[in-house]
Amino acid sequence: MNNMQHKKGTHDMHDMKGISKKSQEDSMNMDEHHHSSPPEDEEVDEWKRKLFGAWLFTIPIAFLMLSERLFGLRFFSMEYTTFLILAIGFPVLFVFGWTTIRGGMRGLFTFYFNMDSLIALGTIVAYLTGLFSLFFEIQDYSGVASMIMAFYITGKYVEAKARGRASQEIKKLLELGAKKARVLRGNNEIEIEASEIKIGDVLIVKPGEKIPTDGIVVKGESSVDESMVTGESLPTDKTKGSNVIGATINQDGILYIKATKVGKDTFLAHIIKLVEETQSEKLPIQVLADKITSVFVPSILVLAALTFAGWFYFSSDLSKAIAASVSVLVIACPCALGLATPTALMVGSGMGAKHGILIRKGEAMQTMKHVRIVVFDKTGTITKGKPEVTDIKSDVKENYLLEISASLERLSEHPIARAIVEKANLKRYKEVTNFKTLRGRGVEGKIGKNDIVIGNRTLMKEKKISFNKFTDSIDKFESEGKTTMIVAEKGKVIGIIAVADALKEDSVLAIASLNSEGYETVMITGDNERTAKAIAKEAGISEVIANVLPEDKAKKVAELQNKGMVAFVGDGINDAPALKQSNVGIAMGTGTDIAIESGDIVLAKGSLIGVTQAINLSKATFRKIKQNLFWAFAYNVVAIPLAVAGVLHPVVAEIAMALSSITVVTNANLLRRKKI
Repeated sequence: MNNMQHKKGTHDMHDMKGISKKSQEDSMNMDEHHHSSPPEDEEVDEWKRKLFGAWLFTIPIAFLMLSERLFGLRFFSMEYTTFLILAIGFPVLFVFGWTTIRGGMRGLFTFYFNMDSLIALGTIVAYLTGLFSLFFEIQDYSGVASMIMAFYITGKYVEAKARGRASQEIKKLLELGAKKARVLRGNNEIEIEASEIKIGDVLIVKPGEKIPTDGIVVKGESSVDESMVTGESLPTDKTKGSNVIGATINQDGILYIKATKVGKDTFLAHIIKLVEETQSEKLPIQVLADKITSVFVPSILVLAALTFAGWFYFSSDLSKAIAASVSVLVIACPCALGLATPTALMVGSGMGAKHGILIRKGEAMQTMKHVRIVVFDKTGTITKGKPEVTDIKSDVKENYLLEISASLERLSEHPIARAIVEKANLKRYKEVTNFKTLRGRGVEGKIGKNDIVIGNRTLMKEKKISFNKFTDSIDKFESEGKTTMIVAEKGKVIGIIAVADALKEDSVLAIASLNSEGYETVMITGDNERTAKAIAKEAGISEVIANVLPEDKAKKVAELQNKGMVAFVGDGINDAPALKQSNVGIAMGTGTDIAIESGDIVLAKGSLIGVTQAINLSKATFRKIKQNLFWAFAYNVVAIPLAVAGVLHPVVAEIAMALSSITVVTNANLLRRKKI
């Protein structure tokens, strides 16, 4: 949409003093959407509360049990100790663990088995042994029930935490729009809520204010900063007949805009809809574990029942039969399975953070290793997102050319002008008189008695100033996607200055690394094909998709997904749907908030080197996850036969279960040694 080539010589020369700051604080009130706090945040907080409560009651139980069984210390009579453990353990199971108990028991009746099924049955049976031990001669394992539940809740909290706090992209999108609008009714200007705008209303938008809704300019000229929507760095010139997008910022002139779309039909609402539609399409990382669990859990339940029946039939000892079956359930308790994935993710996330790679969605770790196509947005992703002077050709001393150019350009707020001023880096500027902005063409003014004109070819032709001597250089720069400013003094061209959104220093290195490892690299941009190909060639990208409208980026990503898994790297508002549509969305931390919130992975440093590091981290982390799943079951393979044979006491089974969790956590932490 906004490309450097399309903007040759476009200048914005009005003084920006007095621009309203109010528009920066505006937020949108869109009736079609209502979003409360993210559910993932609530889930993390809920498990945190349960974790605290469960261990608050479990620690005294563990103290009573271990002091007696390990050190022979008994503070109360056996009956009173049992009663005390039952009382203290009740809230652990039936308050803090109630959702687990309820879900697990429901699974037993509906035959939809999950991890909760073993936990529910194992803890309830163990808890009931304490109750029955008050009346019958059987071993009390009620304390084991609380410890099992506390361990399990810990695993669920770690898992919820590792999945990351929920994105708030919808809320952030809603806050982008203007809250109020100034509407022309008859000859009067009245202020209304943005939600009350009707199609056909003429809106008055002053410098620095947000455009309230999509529309068409009916009067006025200005530049509009569309970077928050398009991600492009240069403002777009708007004149009568130009289309404008709601939530973008008017720069320097007053615009009269006829509203053409309102509410759910606006560009911003369309982006919100796309984000919502793609938000739930990704596979969870626990699919593998769930598949195993769906077979494992019912098998263990059957085995526990057979163990109970076998022991009771052959020994007629109810206590031994219960002990053996509870041991089977306890040793098979999938706490380690619950920890296998999130612990590896947490370690991987911590490693990533040290390298500026923020893992927002845990499933990205699983998906990233399958990615074969990496798609890049151009501006702010491959490039710096801000124009810089790249080349200077001059018939005079370069310092002199920059001095007179910067003296004029400092009176402008246009990014091209700022690039020239930054390049000159002067302490003092020459005095300029008769300064004038020639919109879409350039600027002119006087320094002393000399007329200075700076602008594009059109302006030079208007002023009948020949630039034939520099035509080849201008053509060369423009073929490279650069904007070329021609500088004339006293009717004669003295030099040219090329400005471009330069590549980031490490973009070429990162893309070369991806190419060498066999990844297909693609650049997608709203720029015209010539400019896009010039940037892509410089960056080392072989495939270019140019002239893409902001709302169509997600469609292009979907098309590429027919060839394989796609990672999309972007930083603009318009990248949000594409980030969500892709198998892995990688947002630049230097980009807009909404892009960052839409990404599964955020590169905090804004460096593309992070893409290759994220891929390596993903592979290493997922290897640990698979190892952890192996260890989670290895204990079961060894210990379950012992439990069936009746030689594994439930307390020993519980210790083995705890050891399996410790093994998983320790193995996950070995990931820290991996270099990415």
